[in-house]
Amino acid sequence: MITAKVKADLILLLAAAIWGFAFVAQRVGMDYVGPFTYNGVRFSLGVLVLLPFFYKRLIKGKPMLFTGSPAGRRKIIMGSLLTGLFLFTGVALQQLGLQKTTAGKAGFLTELYVAFVPVIGLFLGQKSNWYIWAGVLLSMIGLYFLSVTKGFSLAPGDSLLLMCSFVFTFHVLIIGWLSPQMDSILLAVIQFSITAFINLCVAFSVEIISMAKILEAWLPICYGGILSVGLAYTLQIIAQKTAHPAYVSIILGLEAVFAVIGGMLLLGETLSLRMFAGCLLMLSGTVVVQLKGKST
Repeated sequence: MITAKVKADLILLLAAAIWGFAFVAQRVGMDYVGPFTYNGVRFSLGVLVLLPFFYKRLIKGKPMLFTGSPAGRRKIIMGSLLTGLFLFTGVALQQLGLQKTTAGKAGFLTELYVAFVPVIGLFLGQKSNWYIWAGVLLSMIGLYFLSVTKGFSLAPGDSLLLMCSFVFTFHVLIIGWLSPQMDSILLAVIQFSITAFINLCVAFSVEIISMAKILEAWLPICYGGILSVGLAYTLQIIAQKTAHPAYVSIILGLEAVFAVIGGMLLLGETLSLRMFAGCLLMLSGTVVVQLKGKST
């Protein structure tokens, strides 16, 4: 019988795999459309994917907010709106950064939230045990070996990705606070809708939107919308109902490993000995937190 812990781990691992392969889709998608158009369309598609499930919950009368306090409900709604702003900012910075730096550095800088989450969590009263800290250390060393293969210097796009990592840090933390207090599908629909709306507003202001180009990019958009947004971000919310945010960040950090696998399978990239060592270290970090990493 699969325990709740194992189920949460598998959910997070699936989300990491989807996001890892999404790096390929995101880069290919921007060969056809601008970054804000790509994000706006894929998050709109993510909302459409979830609407039937949301409607089913409504007609069955399932509770959406798990609190009876009016003040508590207001906090939850404001928090869910904030997740949309964080998500918009994070994916926008990531898309813009991907245009101006190498894929290796993009992966490394984005995944720095693996270390940021437990550190910032300390200031929010979230304690992490030594298993989690050891997992973070192994993951960060592995991530460096995996992603940074040449002299490391900051380019213009790198600063955007650093900011992206900070934004995703707070996104993980606020999802960890919100997910036990409200319906997962409702939270997903709210944050996806906000992200889609703002991206489309910016796209109409600064980009040339061509329906023909959007249709040409249908495959990376569908992957990004249906799987990366509709499925993976919703899986993150479901898993964070029970999992420690720092623990979540370490498993989700494996998306860098899956990004390498995606590059090998889809783009013909090769795996060096250094990158292979990085993958092993990141996997070791995940194994370490399995020992006792979920406790606080």
